[in-house]
Amino acid sequence: MPYVNKKRPYKKEYDQQRERGEDGSRLERQRARAAFDKKNGKSARKGKDLSHNKDLARGGSNKDGVRLESSSTNRARGGALSKPPKKK
Repeated sequence: MPYVNKKRPYKKEYDQQRERGEDGSRLERQRARAAFDKKNGKSARKGKDLSHNKDLARGGSNKDGVRLESSSTNRARGGALSKPPKKK
């Protein structure tokens, strides 16, 4: 088990994530939540997830739209892990 005797280095992990270029999707999700909260209020999505109509892992963005759904439904889809993108 990591970090049993010391604190988890969140700052270091965040910096490493940025160096690898993994923060783009996270920022896109944050922007989507902020826009939804501004329009509908934070209480409207309590206990729910915002799901992008086209997965961010498959090239989607906030412009493609988002929908409010239960967390179990959103996470059951698996995103990039469930199946590869369709070939055209």
